[in-house]
Amino acid sequence: MSHFTLLVGSTLGCAEDLAEDLADHLQSAGHTTVIHTSPQLDHILIAPDHYLLLICSTHGAGDLPDNIQPFFEALQQQAPHFPKLSYLAVGLGDSSYDTFCHAIQKLDQTLTALGATRIGDRLEIDVSAGDPPEQQAQIWLDRNLNEAMIA
Repeated sequence: MSHFTLLVGSTLGCAEDLAEDLADHLQSAGHTTVIHTSPQLDHILIAPDHYLLLICSTHGAGDLPDNIQPFFEALQQQAPHFPKLSYLAVGLGDSSYDTFCHAIQKLDQTLTALGATRIGDRLEIDVSAGDPPEQQAQIWLDRNLNEAMIA
């Protein structure tokens, strides 16, 4: 089975809760996981063969949560090249704002520009819609892992 490193950007805890749920879901399928709620660039540099799962909420005017801002700044300043990094991206936001899921979009664009490859589509969850984010994310994750043939 595969190893997944989950990097979480969260302000109110919703992204952390979702990360824990997805980690449990991955583990039940036989994968190993580690969750980082204070993401650092070293978390992916030391294990470039792991799959990366980014889970990030958006707050303010499309801002990244404070806990993932240093990771984002390190990506921009150091600009490491990630030709072997594969990742999945999940964003949480409120669609009534013009900057809906802007944080995950910024992280996604930055990783792609650094040579990483996103697996499948980016999931953007509207937390104001009422549907449980965990259910949406599990369906999305299973579909993308199956399409990428990640066992």
